[in-house]
Amino acid sequence: MVNHKCSIIADPDSPGWEFAEKIYHELRMKSDLFELNKINIKRFRDNEIKPKIELNVRERYCFFIHNSNSKPSDWFLELALINQALVNSSAYKVINVLPYLKFSRQDRKDESRVPISAKAIADVISLYANRVLTLDVHNLAIQGFYDTKVIFDSLYSFPTVINYLKKHHPEIINNLVIMSTDAGGAQRAKMFAKCLGIKDIAVGYKTREKTGEVEDLKILGDVKDKDVLIIDDIVDSGGTLIKAAEALRKEGANKVYVYATHGIFTKGYKEVTDCFDKLFIGDTIKQPEDINAEIISFIPLFAEAIYRISEGESLSELFKDGY
Repeated sequence: MVNHKCSIIADPDSPGWEFAEKIYHELRMKSDLFELNKINIKRFRDNEIKPKIELNVRERYCFFIHNSNSKPSDWFLELALINQALVNSSAYKVINVLPYLKFSRQDRKDESRVPISAKAIADVISLYANRVLTLDVHNLAIQGFYDTKVIFDSLYSFPTVINYLKKHHPEIINNLVIMSTDAGGAQRAKMFAKCLGIKDIAVGYKTREKTGEVEDLKILGDVKDKDVLIIDDIVDSGGTLIKAAEALRKEGANKVYVYATHGIFTKGYKEVTDCFDKLFIGDTIKQPEDINAEIISFIPLFAEAIYRISEGESLSELFKDGY
């Protein structure tokens, strides 16, 4: 039995509300101790905001499901103020459910006089929250940025994606090579391939002149006459993926697919989708209805993780159970 009443907290006026609401309905099938609690955000004329949690949260597990679609500056401010409001309202535990953890790519000081933004986010979260739950964080090492009292859980997307491919596209798995666009994602590609029973992986080597702009990309690995599935955690502008698709076709690859957990698409999605035989994208960020891609839902994964946290059960067992 769940030991405390649990609140699923989200902003009903945000694009992320549907994601949170669906998680809530999944949870209600497991326990009637979960409630859906809205955040009302008052906006003043000078653009200051004042969030208010609609229902009582005293002595409750509070799972604040934050909107991944908002601008990073708004996302950060709302996160800080709502966390503080929950603590002031005597929440038993504050758990930040951040489907896409923004600022996580800024995880080191890569030039003079710049912040380590992922550390700044961690510092603010550590002031109020007890736990962070996210998916495919860009660099797992950033969990070391958090105060020791804050539990940091980054769920893995690959079991859900593999189950989806096996169920809906078993033909893709034959004659397949898994590829990472850079060395940093090679371990993720290796793990993904292992779970699919595939031995071959390929890795891209890219050069950049400016941040976010890929000048050239070379392929390390044999892709000739093979189908290739590129996996990545984030699609930003999509420039790297476009270059990878071009390089793969030059190397003689047959069909080229891509899966990415978080689709930002800062330059729009059409140029990216047109480069691939099929694009798979997670639902952590709401996509336009006309996008030429298949959306893989992680709502059941988050719902099960939230339920297990409330019950004090293992999260690692999730992936043995096929989530």
